[in-house]
This record gives sequence, C-alpha cells and structure tokens, in this order.
Amino acid sequence: MSEANEPTTNEAEPSQSSQSEQSEQSEQSGQSGQSGQSNQSAQSGQSAPQEFETLTSTYERLRHSTDTAELSEFARRPLPDKSDQAAFSRATALLEAVAGNPHTPVDDRIFLAETMPFPNVLVKLSVDADERVRKAVAANGDDKNWLVGRLTKDPVPEVRDTALRNKRTSWKMRLEGAQNPDVDAEILDFLSRFGVESEPDAPAILTSMVRRAVALNPNTGAETLARLAQDPDPVVVKAVRSRS
Repeated sequence: MSEANEPTTNEAEPSQSSQSEQSEQSEQSGQSGQSGQSNQSAQSGQSAPQEFETLTSTYERLRHSTDTAELSEFARRPLPDKSDQAAFSRATALLEAVAGNPHTPVDDRIFLAETMPFPNVLVKLSVDADERVRKAVAANGDDKNWLVGRLTKDPVPEVRDTALRNKRTSWKMRLEGAQNPDVDAEILDFLSRFGVESEPDAPAILTSMVRRAVALNPNTGAETLARLAQDPDPVVVKAVRSRS
C-alpha cells in the first residue's frame, strides 16, 4: 500500500509546481503588459505635440473675447524681459487687442492707459468710449505728441484740458487750444504761463504766440488778463489792451 501511494504523491508535486510557474508567468506577463502600457503612455506624453496658438489667432481671439477675467489677467500680466525680443514683441502686440476690446474691464483699460508707453496700445485707448480712459491717455507722459494732440480736441473738456497740460503737447496744439472759444478760464490761465513760469526755455516767439492767443480769447479771466498786461512781450500786452 505504501508503495502504491508513492506514485500518486510524486504526480501531485509536478502539478503544484506547474501552477506556480503559470502564476509567475501570469504576473510577469501582467507586469510586462503594465510596463509596456506605462512606457507607451510615457512615450506618448513625451511625444504629444503641445498646442501653440499663432499671434494672429491669439490676437483675434482676445480682440473678440467676452471673457473679462482672461482679459483682465492679460492686461495686468507682467511683460517679458526685453532681452527676449520675440516674447516681448508678442506680448505688446496682444496688449493692443486687449486694450481695444470693450469687454476688458474699465479699470484695466485705465491701468493700461496710465502705464503703457507703446503707441499701438495708446492709440486704441485714445478712442475708448469711456472718457476716463481717454483722460488717462491724455495724461500719459509717454504719449507721442501727435497722439496727445488729437486729445486736445476731445469733445469732453476734462480730457481736452488734461491733454493741453501734458508736456508732450506741441506748441501748435497749445496755440490751437488757446484760440479755442470752448476752453474754460482755468486752462487758459495755465496756457498763459507758457514760456514764462512754465517751460521758460521754450522758444520765445512760439510761447508768446500762445500767450497772445490767451489774451484774445473771450473766456480768459480777469486775473489772467491783469497778469498778461504785465507780460514781458509787448505783443502780448498789446493784445490785452485791444480788448478794452
């Protein structure tokens, strides 16, 4: 009986060994499959192309965007360093689209009008429907004289007066401002000091033309006229006397 049972025992051992080997092979196969999938995923992640939006596409998207949060974030985003010329040029070009979009929050448009030195951005903001934005452009010390000159003719007195006070405003624009019958006594008083108390180094003949125009403007106040009657240029004094 003992001898008869031994073959049975010997036959059972290979069966258990075979199951173990199959299990190990199955685990190895599973691990290999998982590893292969992981490698494929990693390779796929590495080789997947990142989306890049062209300048034109981004410009048009921002120009027509109604996403105020995105527009605000872009308006306040720090500019790239100028050493990275491509990134810097791209950012300033896109700011033009943001500045010209009426969905950009007004506070952000005012921020751009006050802080940006770029003509392409300021030109957009100089025709903004909100007079507060235009006033901020008019006060910007980085304005080109032709741009601030446009704003000296703005229909809103506060914008116009701010532009006339900007040091970037040419003498010609100030002369036209002094001749404008719609300007008030306060800005005329400011212009009456041109070349005497303010900007004394400006060309004398040009500044005296501005003061003479102030002297002849019907809106000039009595105190301003009294001071101009003592002007160092006799042409200005003569203009004051011609009013009486």
